[in-house]
Amino acid sequence: MTTKHSRTDSDDILVIGGGPAGLMAAGRAAELGARTTLIEKNPHPGRKLLITGGGRCNVTNSADLKGFIAAFGGNGKFLYRALSVFSSENLTGFLKSFGVPTRADPDGKVFPADDKAQSVLDALLCYIGRGKVNRVFGRQAAGILLSGGSAIDGVELSDGSVLRGKKVIVATGGLSYPGTGSTGDGYALAKRCGHTIVPLRPGLTALESDEPFIKDLQGLTLQNITVSVLVNGRKAASGKGEILFTHFGVSGPRLLVLSGMASDALAVPGNKVEISLNLKPDLSPPALTASIQDYFAANGAKMFASYVKAALPGSLAAVFERRCGIDRARQCASITGAERKKIAEMLGDFRLHITRPRPIQEATVTRGGVALAEIDPLTMESRLVRGLYFCGEVLDLDGITGGYNLQEAFSTGYLAGQSAAAHG
Repeated sequence: MTTKHSRTDSDDILVIGGGPAGLMAAGRAAELGARTTLIEKNPHPGRKLLITGGGRCNVTNSADLKGFIAAFGGNGKFLYRALSVFSSENLTGFLKSFGVPTRADPDGKVFPADDKAQSVLDALLCYIGRGKVNRVFGRQAAGILLSGGSAIDGVELSDGSVLRGKKVIVATGGLSYPGTGSTGDGYALAKRCGHTIVPLRPGLTALESDEPFIKDLQGLTLQNITVSVLVNGRKAASGKGEILFTHFGVSGPRLLVLSGMASDALAVPGNKVEISLNLKPDLSPPALTASIQDYFAANGAKMFASYVKAALPGSLAAVFERRCGIDRARQCASITGAERKKIAEMLGDFRLHITRPRPIQEATVTRGGVALAEIDPLTMESRLVRGLYFCGEVLDLDGITGGYNLQEAFSTGYLAGQSAAAHG
């Protein structure tokens, strides 16, 4: 329910954005005694949180600090302080204190024990309720007010009203899933305060392909294969896992992790981007060639199609036959050494031309955002405007799948709220 702002004097801290980062920031600031107001443009907070993990809410990961830093690539070291102040263990302890126990899956993903994102949101709402955070819901922040050009004076709402405050924490999220309210508002607020915005791109996103056979493979899932991103024929990134074919291209857990590299490469004019699939990653090239030769020697009278059918799933087998250019009805005994080599090469390097990432609105996270060089990683405070803080997805931070991005939101939100409350 929306609570109208009833105070006529100035608050200590105004938090813009009612997602995980904003809720945590507001709760922590209030816990430390700061008079805090949370501004959320939706009638209810946490809409994006409720759909994470398919509604199960993969809140964090059981990885250690080093693993978390690595999950965010080159920008990961920025998070050292935030993750040290509020770690994954701190988060699970926090949730448990509000009656939300968690469990870790074998792959390290951590979920609420009841698999309900609503339970996590309820804990956060209880947290801000306990701190008596003032709630301004269903009203959008239109601008950050500065006095003297550099000191925080408050926030102007879209209806023209003004909320006065000494500090502002921006936790507006990114551009992905705009239906939940993540429409990039924070980037405009930051830019008007002089901040640089690293170009926004989709992160953890599916990729489109113009291969004519893509629709024939729709719905096919390949597990435990090696997936590589090739840029102009050179391997840029690689990993083993699951890939899913869709009507437009490719998706799936491993593909999503590698998609950022592909998206960045596609943004450069003239780059040729491909996905290479090693369909037999457990066999070395010589071992794969030998296994093919052994099959053909033992089944010389059988058709080539019988080998492909035995080696690959149905829909992929048909596509593979066409790409090989070998008549499916030919007897295995008639396949030449050069043709066997070609079959082995294609099994180890089945390529798909990639044309573009899916729209950023469909991405799991946003790549790019407020430039980290302009933010103090020890406090989350702007280096340009004193009293202005940033946290969560609005920052130029994006991690791999597995709960890392939600932990980043909670950790940076916690640190921002703590810093804003502590730095009088």
